[in-house]
Amino acid sequence: MKQYLLSVVQPTGVTPPAPDALAAIMRDVEAFNDELRAAGAWVFAGGLHGPETATVLRPKDGDVLITDGPYAEGKEYLGGLCLIRAADLDEALEWGRKAALATTLPIEVRPFVDQH
Repeated sequence: MKQYLLSVVQPTGVTPPAPDALAAIMRDVEAFNDELRAAGAWVFAGGLHGPETATVLRPKDGDVLITDGPYAEGKEYLGGLCLIRAADLDEALEWGRKAALATTLPIEVRPFVDQH
């Protein structure tokens, strides 16, 4: 089985869901994670704090420069991720579809570089 990254795409500047709606989304996400586990497809999943909490380390002149904030400004940012095992891209896309429905957010599906 190959491994795929399901990236949760979080739009910037959007008002978060109301507490009741967020609680329902979190229940759906937990049910999605449970389904992944039951299928033997779950590797790891987790949400991330916003890009304003990031620290970026950049190599420069043989040293490393440390700066606050995101690497790049954008309309979207990585809000969370899920690593899964899937037989092929079609299966990974089906898991991505379920993740999009659970999170109510766009999901980017990407395979890992071939592993030997």
